[in-house]
Amino acid sequence: SALYVLPPGFVESSCRSRIFWMKLNKLLLQGKFFQLEIYDPYSGPVLLDEKLAFRCGYVLSEDVWGNPVFRASVLGCHVANEADELFSLTVNIKVSSFSSMRAAVTYTYPMYCSYTSWASREIVCEENYMEVSVKTDVPAVSNDYTVAWMSALPEIQNVAYQQWQLMFVSPSGRKRITVSEAVKLGYSFNNTLSRVYLRAPYHSNESDISVVSGVNMNMVTSTSMYRQRWLLLLIDTTVSCPVDGVSFTDTALTWTVPRVIPTLVVQESAFLSTNIVMGVDDQIIVNPKEKNYLLVHNETHIRITIPIGADGGKLESSISGGVYGVLYSIDLFLEHTWTDAAWQTTKYTVIKSITTPFMPQIPTVINNTVPEERLFNVAFGHFLPDVSLVAIAIGNVPFTLREAQHHGFRIYETPFSNRTKGFILEVSFDDPYVLKEYVNRNETKYTLLVNYTLSVGPEMTLYYHSAEVECVIADIEVPEAVGYCDEDNLYLTLPTFGLHQYWDLYLGNKLLSQHLALTNGYLAATNSTHLILQIPLFAGGLIYEEVSFQKIKARFDVSLRKLRTMETLQMFSISCTFNSSAFIICHPDGTIMISAQMKTVPAIDMSKTKLRDSSCKPREYSKAHAFFKFHVTTCGTSVRFEGDYIIYENEISYEKETLPGQSIPRITRDPDYRLTVLCYYQAKETLVLGAFASDTATSPPFGSGTMVPHSNTAAYRRVRQALNVVSRVSKDESFMEFYEPNMAILKQPVEPVFLEVELKDESPNVELYLENCWVARSPDFNSTPRWNITVDGQVVLNVQCTH
Repeated sequence: SALYVLPPGFVESSCRSRIFWMKLNKLLLQGKFFQLEIYDPYSGPVLLDEKLAFRCGYVLSEDVWGNPVFRASVLGCHVANEADELFSLTVNIKVSSFSSMRAAVTYTYPMYCSYTSWASREIVCEENYMEVSVKTDVPAVSNDYTVAWMSALPEIQNVAYQQWQLMFVSPSGRKRITVSEAVKLGYSFNNTLSRVYLRAPYHSNESDISVVSGVNMNMVTSTSMYRQRWLLLLIDTTVSCPVDGVSFTDTALTWTVPRVIPTLVVQESAFLSTNIVMGVDDQIIVNPKEKNYLLVHNETHIRITIPIGADGGKLESSISGGVYGVLYSIDLFLEHTWTDAAWQTTKYTVIKSITTPFMPQIPTVINNTVPEERLFNVAFGHFLPDVSLVAIAIGNVPFTLREAQHHGFRIYETPFSNRTKGFILEVSFDDPYVLKEYVNRNETKYTLLVNYTLSVGPEMTLYYHSAEVECVIADIEVPEAVGYCDEDNLYLTLPTFGLHQYWDLYLGNKLLSQHLALTNGYLAATNSTHLILQIPLFAGGLIYEEVSFQKIKARFDVSLRKLRTMETLQMFSISCTFNSSAFIICHPDGTIMISAQMKTVPAIDMSKTKLRDSSCKPREYSKAHAFFKFHVTTCGTSVRFEGDYIIYENEISYEKETLPGQSIPRITRDPDYRLTVLCYYQAKETLVLGAFASDTATSPPFGSGTMVPHSNTAAYRRVRQALNVVSRVSKDESFMEFYEPNMAILKQPVEPVFLEVELKDESPNVELYLENCWVARSPDFNSTPRWNITVDGQVVLNVQCTH
């Protein structure tokens, strides 16, 4: 590969406390592969791999932002050393677009470091190795050796190696080996002009784990021995580094390092800390409090506490098991300098990259909707800047952000105070994808169903979150009806808004449908805003409050009920008084009212008119009218069946006056007057009555009962003439489904009960009249209390309890 000039901003480097630091810009490596080669001035470039790294004092990792970071000890294998003061190292950076590294571009980058403030003993605890260097005056191997010996060729150094041996002490015993044997075990040992150093991997066979003040320490106890002729030099090259000591809370991480490490301090009473500093990346933090860091120490510990999300670290979004959360990472180092009885000064450096465990952060949906604006305003957060919204679904209909904006949804980001952000969604109440439900009396419940799709973190993992937002607003006006009358009709005018959408009109318990209107003789017309209902005076469904030959006071009642719950919202009632003329009114309870008009010549006395039963006289009369009121079971009324109808018939006639005389025929001046009265009733008709408890406070909250048919009293019962009468209780007014016989039926106090009494005899001479009907608490006909429904064939409109 060819050599190229480094792109601007590609490499940053520094020298921090006898460590080379080099950082590569990840932006210039996007979509590419890279390798590092360490340039050896004697043998050329050597590819950096994991084995070479821990043996020679190199580290290749990433900082919290994802930039590649290379660190090297100034005592590393390939570092050029000038009098233990000036150090240089050359690195080749190879970049290729292919994983095989073919056609690679090579950038050569030399680094220089000046370090003169060596302590008597320096220990470095790196990510992948432990290193101890000790200041010592090692005698020359012979008088011919000079300072240049320290930078001699490797083969000459090999000769020097023969003068050194290492003694390791571990739980398995003592082990004495040569330097070359130590190299085979992964160690690195050498001496410079004024120092001897040992570099050891973590968790080697010769190492041991000890607990110091609650922190696990990896320790290698060793003595370096130098022998030449009559001289024997013993150097303590023991090293001990922490392997844990990190703890987490929801708000902070804490890194703990022992203040006094017994294997490194011979006489603890003479121990004295002279300096403790902390750093982030390769920078010392002079005043940790300015960054909200906390650096504290006592007799046993040194603790660094970093708030989650503090400057210098990176807070990153992540997904675990479909749950959104965050990770916080920071690269710390600690330098502790002390003196004790055995060593003049010890400088102890620990480099630690810390990442918190996954911390779930369940997003929240905040409903900022102002109902009066008729616009959903929903905030969704809190998220880190590495989260982006990529799609939404409204009412299970998916939209890309562009489609959502085009449809009319407004989506934008909003910053929050803690350096997080949220996503604002605005949707109109009137949007077709918003669910609408009519609730309560005059309110609409608007429901917005949202599914968010977000891209999370540098891996751009998709995250899904659903939300349901409701808003209830009183935006429905319950209609008011207007009623009026003319000479022959009652009129009801009602706004059509909401009709059949929110509510319907009911006549009693029957839906006022087009079919019912036509059946009862109503005329219905609509325009763009209103329904106009015309009710003729003698149409079905009218209530006649007052009837005489002088006037008729008629009332028409309809109720406005909610479509789904059947709750009554409004009762509309029109009441008008009409001038009476000839009419006949057939009440559902069997009462017949007739206003008969005199139309004979010569005129007759209307007070002398009568029904078939001559005792049934007019209740009111005038010269032109006679008013009768009677029940279908009285006054000689006859009954017959035709098709689906029961026809009751009576006749109004006039009692003629005769002149005195004995002979027959008699002589009269009165004309004939005969008026046939017919009332038609459907053979199967539902009569709905209101029932009211006399004292709601003492009435039971529920009622139960069994209907018992009673065709006649026991005194008049004849076996041969026993009637086949069947009574049943229907589940609703359709009379299509019935309860089982003798089944307990629970009802609210004013809830309707639908009773059917049917005569099964097919004899044309047998008729069924509902004479007495009541509700009791037992099948005994004489039991009390009892609630009368009909008495002597007359309907009791206000049912009271009779004891």
